[in-house]
Amino acid sequence: MTKEGSAISAARDPVPALASAARRLSRPARQVHRAVLATLAATGRPPPAADLDRLARQHGGDPGQVRAELTTMDLLAFTPAGAVRAAYPFSPVPTQIRVSWDGGPPAYAMCAIDALGMSAMLGRPVTISAAEPGTGRSITVVVDGSRARWTPPTAVVFCGAAGDAGCPSVDRCCGYINFFTADRAARAWARSHPEVTGTILSRNEALRIGIDEFGTLLRPDEDSTSGTRE
Repeated sequence: MTKEGSAISAARDPVPALASAARRLSRPARQVHRAVLATLAATGRPPPAADLDRLARQHGGDPGQVRAELTTMDLLAFTPAGAVRAAYPFSPVPTQIRVSWDGGPPAYAMCAIDALGMSAMLGRPVTISAAEPGTGRSITVVVDGSRARWTPPTAVVFCGAAGDAGCPSVDRCCGYINFFTADRAARAWARSHPEVTGTILSRNEALRIGIDEFGTLLRPDEDSTSGTRE
């Protein structure tokens, strides 16, 4: 519990160590992961399941094993039919957090942290447009790498999770990591959702985590994947 009797706890950190996980991928899984992110960045949609199967085989992998590896690492989540249902930081379906950039497709983030890391990952400025849970009030963040301009300037990120810690992030925490117009609004939402545990992050903290998690995911292999197993 934090001060003021809020139901917010920092007992769990629901943000997965994506950058570290990506560096440990096998070569076939790494290629599939990067292809999914690159395709979403270019088109706003993930590659079809059949394309992922072909790519895995081209790099010497078994499609089922590649999906299992990416799922275990919590880098992607799949439907029973093998389609991508989560590709952090991108959501293949609309969410309350939209991210746009010059020349880019309509894109949505899985959560607030994911959105804040997109500029570093893509290497270009992005504009985040979000709706505050429960009120619908607008939050806009213009991010250029490690710099961000927040509207309103009092905005914060609530970083929460609910359910079994072994569940994929898409099911456990993505819906509970959101932008709020102010600390007070985040605390009020947390009090009304006691099933969710988490913490309020400052603007700088949230941006730093986003950069750390996503900033290297699309860098060339020599920068971001040295030491991975082949």
